[in-house]
Amino acid sequence: MVQYNPKDWITFIFRFHKSDTFRQLIPMMIFIGLYTYGVGYLEIVYWKMSEKSHLSNITIMHNMLGFVISLLLVFRTNTAYDRWWEGRKLWGSLVNNSRNLAIKLSVILKEESDRLYFKKLIPGYASILSKHLTNDETSKQLFTDVDLEIDHHKHKPNQIAKMLFQKVNDLYDQKKITGDQLIILNGEVQSFTEICGACERIKNTPIPYSYSAFIKK
Repeated sequence: MVQYNPKDWITFIFRFHKSDTFRQLIPMMIFIGLYTYGVGYLEIVYWKMSEKSHLSNITIMHNMLGFVISLLLVFRTNTAYDRWWEGRKLWGSLVNNSRNLAIKLSVILKEESDRLYFKKLIPGYASILSKHLTNDETSKQLFTDVDLEIDHHKHKPNQIAKMLFQKVNDLYDQKKITGDQLIILNGEVQSFTEICGACERIKNTPIPYSYSAFIKK
């Protein structure tokens, strides 16, 4: 995958990728250009045809080109909508999984202190993930009474997921939950990391380089 800045139009226009369509078609384009130049020269200079030359209809090419560009823009819009919709579904999954985890813990846990910890940590994951995806470096400490100090030099959502699993594992070591309950809760915590990875994939995967370069040219 080629990493690039999609807003850098000037660079796109004058850059020729090794697998670019323009590079492969340039011999044929040169041939067609020379052929049309020859026809135009014969019609205007050599044959000296009427004042209303067939070359006066050359603007039809621009009308056809506008139609092709409109199709490319439609494909580009559909791609952007697909990316938005996939992100929307992932965020909805995070909401549902957070609710499922909270409901299961509220039934399994008996001590209020353990419930309070997860009550603050579960929504904390969504908050940290949102800041992580938008490159927001604020809010090192989410809550004053829960140790959620975030190291900004490391993967922040993974740090919250680690705290969640660490707490669940501690509850198992303290015999507050059974092995079967540990397996159930582990699946919910694991889904957080999977959603995070899918969101990062959408964020870090631009429109294919060749397609973006082609539409800009």
